[in-house]
Amino acid sequence: MAKLQYHVYVIELSKKVFTENRKFREANPQFNGVLQCLYVGMTSKTPKQRFEQHKTGYINKKGHKLSANIVEKYGMYLRGSLFQHIEPTTNRTEALQLEKKLALELRRKGYAVWFN
Repeated sequence: MAKLQYHVYVIELSKKVFTENRKFREANPQFNGVLQCLYVGMTSKTPKQRFEQHKTGYINKKGHKLSANIVEKYGMYLRGSLFQHIEPTTNRTEALQLEKKLALELRRKGYAVWFN
């Protein structure tokens, strides 16, 4: 059986998230409004499948909501150019580390970023 592959992905969010969501704004005091608002995540699905789950408010078989409210409400589209350079990994812990590293790197570049 093939091992699960974990992908890091980036979704562009509407800039409304910055004005409407206090927690998002507080997490991004460096944001000057020039670049975009982003969500960085990690998934064992394809990034496209995971984006579709976010947008439809995906609930798993156990009844747990697996979509981020922030993406469900403000997500616009995948930003492949910001994550396609990151190879998938079979190690979930490594994928979570890559997610955080990318999110912080994008914040340093001036984006407003939300990640888990």
